Amino acid sequence: MFKNKKIFVLGMGKSGKSVAKLLSKDNHVLITDMKCDNLDEISELEKLGVNVIITKDQTSIFDNTYDYVVKNPGVRLDHPVVLKAQKFNIPVITELEVAYRYLPEVKIIGITGSNGKTTTTTITYEFLKTAGLPVHLAGNIGLPLCDQIDDIKKGDILVVEVSSHQLVNLDKFKADIAVLTNLYQVHLDFFGTYEKYKLNKLRIFNNQSANSVAILNKGDSEVYELTKNLKASKKYFSSKDEQADIYIDGDFIVYKNEKLLELSSIRVKGIHNYENIMAAILVAKEFNVSNEVIKEVLNNFAGVEHRIEFVTKLNGREFYNDSKATNVDSTITALKSFNNDVVLILGGLDRGHSFDPLLPYLTHVKHIVCYGETKERIKEFAFKNNIDVTVTDSLEEATHAAYNISLEGDTILLSPACASWDQYKNFEQRGDEFKEIVSSLV
Repeated sequence: MFKNKKIFVLGMGKSGKSVAKLLSKDNHVLITDMKCDNLDEISELEKLGVNVIITKDQTSIFDNTYDYVVKNPGVRLDHPVVLKAQKFNIPVITELEVAYRYLPEVKIIGITGSNGKTTTTTITYEFLKTAGLPVHLAGNIGLPLCDQIDDIKKGDILVVEVSSHQLVNLDKFKADIAVLTNLYQVHLDFFGTYEKYKLNKLRIFNNQSANSVAILNKGDSEVYELTKNLKASKKYFSSKDEQADIYIDGDFIVYKNEKLLELSSIRVKGIHNYENIMAAILVAKEFNVSNEVIKEVLNNFAGVEHRIEFVTKLNGREFYNDSKATNVDSTITALKSFNNDVVLILGGLDRGHSFDPLLPYLTHVKHIVCYGETKERIKEFAFKNNIDVTVTDSLEEATHAAYNISLEGDTILLSPACASWDQYKNFEQRGDEFKEIVSSLV
């Protein structure tokens, strides 16, 4: 817990406002951002005693009198305030680390990975909630943990999605059960190299002991190698390795060498989803959740919003919203889920990443429609590989173009392979707009 500290909050995103409110009770808090158009939010913070400064020159208002910097997870590691804090030996942490220090004695399940975090976190939460356990959902999904502190009691269970950006500045945070779903080359614009990114993912296991549990993807060779020397007790899931604690054998998920459930009884499809489910089952079994509860949840779970989410069927075309695919590997996962002709909508923030890894998975893609910052690079990629392509400026134009190009029986898939920040606040806003555009086609 923080008391009588001088704290500099960098970034007025969802987590920044949440942490400022919590810290304002017992500390002197300044929060700053380069812009904020919501005067009501500023007024609310100021009424709590928070000093709000909107400026493009945040470095000039930061000095060595502060005890902590709490940065928005998305703020780059080379931000001038972060570098200045390091020079002054002032700790730089994130909202999740602050929240952790306010928690009573609880059980924490921390879930990270390049892909599948949100699905695994959601299913884990549903398993525990349906089993009647006192569980809360937090982290990089839903409400920030700081917003939930007053509702959490001793003995509760927290299921926390932890992004790579949140992991960077964790210090005392400890997950009693830590899950690493998989590793792919993503966020290299933030971390610089894949090696740094991978080592950062290992931080989910920081502070674990022999009494802790690490749940790992045995089928991912990089995960397996990276985690060989963990202190925690290791439990493995795999879509192919029968030496894992839970694995797929034919049409069944097998747990401890017993058939637990048939794949056909699971509403969400695809190997990637089965791997996420197996990770969640291993967590659930740590709390003795019954097979009946697991089957009940999976019979009803239709997937996570914005992740290969079925939107509607219109004139024989099926629309899917995969706005959460902010990198090429996520789009590959989506493409693997379809066997019919696909009109693929790509585009968004240009991080300089290559689209070449998509090529082997485009066998069912009859046409690419691109938009946003990356549209010209996507056009070049399509031309180079003899793929039909249409270039547009906006998601609305792209969706209308995709519909006009498509035929009955086709799938129209928004799976952008890019972050949303060139035109949207986040991938959720992008996905919501896509669904609104699709509904207007009716």
